[in-house]
Amino acid sequence: MKKTLEVLGMVCPFPLVEAKKVMEEMTSGDELVINFDCTQATESLPRWAAEAGHTVTNFEQLSEASWTITVKKK
Repeated sequence: MKKTLEVLGMVCPFPLVEAKKVMEEMTSGDELVINFDCTQATESLPRWAAEAGHTVTNFEQLSEASWTITVKKK
């Protein structure tokens, strides 16, 4: 299952807080697509995924100030 989390316009650390909350409700193997525009989250989201044992399957810059990252739950 793939779920999308839109956190554009949210300042850090809210994209990460929301991602953690949604990820807790997902099952192993599910993917969470996070669309965000907070520069700090370009570091905090991948770091959280790695520390939590999740896999980043996609990470790209969409525009000058927005990104998308896909995290697969461990």
